[in-house]
Amino acid sequence: MNKGGIQTLFGWLLCVSIWPICWCAHGKYAQKLLKDLFRNYTSALRPVDDTNNILNVTLQVTLSQIIDMDERNQILTAYLWIRQVWFDAHLKWNKEDYDGLDTIRIPGSNVWRPDIVLYNSADDHFTGPMDTNVVIRHDGQMMWDSPAITKSSCKVDVSFFPFDAQQCRFTYGSWTYNGNQLDIQNAMDSADLADLVDNVEWEVLGMPAKRNIILYGCCADPYPDVTYTLKLKRRASFYVFNLLIPCVMISFLAPLGFYLPADSGEKVSLGVTVMLALTVFQLLVAEIMPPSESVPLIGKYYIATMTMITASTALTIFVMNIHHCGPDAKPVPKWAKKVILQYMARMCFVYEVGENCMSPQPEKQEPQFVKNSNCTMNGQAGPGRKECVFRMERGQETVGAMKPEGREDIDQMMSPIDSLGKNPTSNYSAWQNGIFMSTEGGESGDVWRYREGGVSDTERKERETLCSTQSNERQLLHNIEYMANCYRDQRAMQRRTGEWKKVAKVLDRFFMWIFFIMVFFMSLLIMGKVV
Repeated sequence: MNKGGIQTLFGWLLCVSIWPICWCAHGKYAQKLLKDLFRNYTSALRPVDDTNNILNVTLQVTLSQIIDMDERNQILTAYLWIRQVWFDAHLKWNKEDYDGLDTIRIPGSNVWRPDIVLYNSADDHFTGPMDTNVVIRHDGQMMWDSPAITKSSCKVDVSFFPFDAQQCRFTYGSWTYNGNQLDIQNAMDSADLADLVDNVEWEVLGMPAKRNIILYGCCADPYPDVTYTLKLKRRASFYVFNLLIPCVMISFLAPLGFYLPADSGEKVSLGVTVMLALTVFQLLVAEIMPPSESVPLIGKYYIATMTMITASTALTIFVMNIHHCGPDAKPVPKWAKKVILQYMARMCFVYEVGENCMSPQPEKQEPQFVKNSNCTMNGQAGPGRKECVFRMERGQETVGAMKPEGREDIDQMMSPIDSLGKNPTSNYSAWQNGIFMSTEGGESGDVWRYREGGVSDTERKERETLCSTQSNERQLLHNIEYMANCYRDQRAMQRRTGEWKKVAKVLDRFFMWIFFIMVFFMSLLIMGKVV
């Protein structure tokens, strides 16, 4: 082993042998210093040489963690490290007299400590900082570091929930000493956020500090305090994915109720189901929000959506009544045909089969009805119906008016030509005393046609056979005309019902687009708060 290695080994052995002796000497001086300092010391009095002097206390707060934010009770729970520094005039020493000992650590209960408390504390047990040791320097500087879990009252503004930002204040000051006895100063312009544990719900934007001097009504002396303002911004991702997006998706179901066919019978049920779903989400938001006059943004969105769904359900009922207009309904007004069936139908892209936006389907013209025709759904002819008059006469005709007394006799002898249910005509014919007479009924009166002259039996039989054949032909023509009129009436009723159904369909599409635009802009407005 060389000479240098021997010297190094000798130095290590010397240090190891002397270290216990130095430690024992250091501990001995610390005990001596403790006895000397607290020989005539009392922790009950403010440690100043002159009672008129002001004791300065420097406060520094380190935010470690945000434990909970109770919006409903407006209480913020936070984990803080609080450092208080002041000078004690009675705890000074010359470190040369104590082997260079410059600092000692003793229990905080043995020395005087400022009664600085959190003014806006909301703790049920009024617990203060933890009773930790105090670090004393040889020049009398006292440093007390203590952790504390504080519950402070915080005014929560939920107007823009879940995109809101909150400001919670921590106000520290002396409870009994006024500004002429104890002055509190902030060590830095803001709290220390270097060791902050991130919160899953809140983002800390800053925590500036400000010193205030308050004059209370009870006392004439000023009371200084230091207020730390914690600026928080809510992380809205949780609420967006769990409350907002489901509400937007449910809101888009409301306009689709207008697209649902009216004959399905589920249009009103869909609106009521969407309303109940939004009510559930509204109750979830109401449980976590404080009962205040300010309605949160998401609550306003829910209320607006529920109002819109209520209006859509009412309009759906109105449109369904139009859709189910029966054959007894009045025809569609001309203004409705022009505005709804022409302009609004093109705007809402509602077309019939074979119709497009460039060439709308022309309106079909129905054939003209027979004058005074009346055909009901039970297959019976109504009164007052005029039929065609078939005149099968031979020879010379004379037209004249019958006498009233002769007309009664003829009416008793006349037999109806038709036998289809109720007599749809008022034509009668008969032979009387060799005279063939026929009548044509009308609303203005009956016109009698007769012809005089004697005929043989053979001719009379031929005429009777001919009249019978003609009567059967007339009956067949009357029946065919009756069925044609019934068919025309039925087509007219179907056309009228179809027009009302098309009006309802156009209104459905119009309201659907209107409500889609409303939902889109409402969703865009609330989503814009995220940016």
